[in-house]
Amino acid sequence: MKSYHFPLAATVLTGDLKGSTKASLNDVNATMDVLAQAATEITGWVVENPTRFTRSRGDGWQMVIIPPEYALRAALFLIARLTATEHAISTRIAIGIGQTDSFGTQNLADASGTAFEYSGRALDKMRGLNTLSIEGDGVTPFHRIIVRLLSERCLRWTREQAEAMAMYLHPDNPTLNDLAPRFGISPQAVNYRLKGAAAVEIRLSLREWEDASKMTKHREDTPEKGS
Repeated sequence: MKSYHFPLAATVLTGDLKGSTKASLNDVNATMDVLAQAATEITGWVVENPTRFTRSRGDGWQMVIIPPEYALRAALFLIARLTATEHAISTRIAIGIGQTDSFGTQNLADASGTAFEYSGRALDKMRGLNTLSIEGDGVTPFHRIIVRLLSERCLRWTREQAEAMAMYLHPDNPTLNDLAPRFGISPQAVNYRLKGAAAVEIRLSLREWEDASKMTKHREDTPEKGS
């Protein structure tokens, strides 16, 4: 098991299911299973940093993702996986970017750090049909604008578009030829689904988001000359 040196920069996603009180227990449990499996898939993006997922309060959940620059990509991936799954319940997702002081004893129930605090507060502030929000270290109004726009866009994905997006969002940037055999359709048909989901624009936005996050972290970690 990998050991960590705290405090550690991370992203915490905190969420709860929309309208879960009107859903069956089977659908709630199945939705949580999808989120847990998605967390395992995200671990595959950065193998050395296992993603942690904990269900809480019946319809609530939390997830820790390292490195933190994958915050928005991971959130969109979760939305895609749920949208692509029949009978899955949609979820609100609050992104918290900051430090983690502990991952908890057995799960995230007693974890601590500013990333958890930011994420919890962001979820508490969410109202109505909002799907995504973000708070944390270095978060500006521009980050919030991007999150709101992408949140509105992904709510329009069809099931087929979301299924394609879940694969397309992998950081290895799979091509149409990579994806087509997985769906049993032509690359042109995959392109049609992705085009309707604004996939290329979203991928470019995520790449710029992550590059900017890495540059910011590098400046913070690099002492200024003469300091």
